[in-house]
Amino acid sequence: MLKRKIAVVITARPSYSRVKTVLTAIKKHPQLELQLVVAASALLDRYGSAVNYIEKDGFEIAARVFNVLEGENLTAAAKTTGIGILELSTVFDNLKPDVVVTVADRFETMATAISAAYMNIPLAHIQGGEVTGNIDEKVRHSITKLADYHFVASESAKERVLKLGENKEMVFNTGCPSIDLAGEVSHSQALSFDPYFKYGGVGAKPDLSNGYLVVMQHPVTTEYKDSRKHIEATLNAIHKLNQPTLWFWPNVDAGADGTSTGIRAFRELTKLENVHFFKNMEGDDFLELLVHSKCLIGNSSVGIRECAFLGVPVVNIGSRQHGRDRGTNVIDVDYSQKMIEEAILAAVAKGKAESSSIYGGGNAGEKIADLLESLPLQFHKTITY
Repeated sequence: MLKRKIAVVITARPSYSRVKTVLTAIKKHPQLELQLVVAASALLDRYGSAVNYIEKDGFEIAARVFNVLEGENLTAAAKTTGIGILELSTVFDNLKPDVVVTVADRFETMATAISAAYMNIPLAHIQGGEVTGNIDEKVRHSITKLADYHFVASESAKERVLKLGENKEMVFNTGCPSIDLAGEVSHSQALSFDPYFKYGGVGAKPDLSNGYLVVMQHPVTTEYKDSRKHIEATLNAIHKLNQPTLWFWPNVDAGADGTSTGIRAFRELTKLENVHFFKNMEGDDFLELLVHSKCLIGNSSVGIRECAFLGVPVVNIGSRQHGRDRGTNVIDVDYSQKMIEEAILAAVAKGKAESSSIYGGGNAGEKIADLLESLPLQFHKTITY
């Protein structure tokens, strides 16, 4: 019996950690063949080249797609997606996968979905049905309508996909694969690595022995013109609090130039003796770093998903994660230095929250691999509204 060929497309550094356990489960499955395609910012060193960690973890890359257009604005995002359609169509024509898997909702994932759908290749979508306040909202629901199989991360997401008219027999609440990794590090008693030695980075090297903050803040594409102002509010708050802080570089989104420029200008004008900056980190190391942190600040979905499971306090800034299901670990604030400062102090004082399984319990990777092997191959659907 021929193995079913599964092409998984990774387009950005968060996407890899999101589906690492899925890749492992597919690779181990006796009836599946993994065809890993790495594209867009996942290949770029400027954004912490995820491809280095992918290869280090022993995954063979079937194809690489360089399609990111410089500019980090709305026009560049649209053109990057267009180039992705052109390039991925060729990749799929060469690989001839039985199923294509696309992850989450970043703008580059639209290219994966469109290419597969127009080429009559069954499309599986991981993490559909959620709600946020970003261009991701439109992308996510558009991919839902293009996809044939839906592996959602929560019950509310499942209900939303069904309301979009999808066949209930093709919608599965598998949980989020990133929770699988969170489960592996949740019992860590102490930080098992030196982040400065292992990952380099730039800036001061504050003592982490008495606790530290973690910041990961991305631009919001619908508010990209304000990205510098948004990041300056967070920079001023972190500077004022003067606590050891590990800060991660933003994603390649419209407005990333404003975020990056704001960080660089602030570093030149202000002595940030309490802050160290990183481009990227292996998924399990990053989660372990969060487990032992006092608080995560910013607007990354990791604060909503993995940190809910881990019970890590989160100060979520602005509208980027608006509408997502939350655990009790999250405090929502606006782009205000004072509000951010007060929320951080409150979150740190409150400490760890109760673990929430709202996004799954830690075995999503194996569930998804088993479904990819057993589901009937189909690239058309009759939907009853």
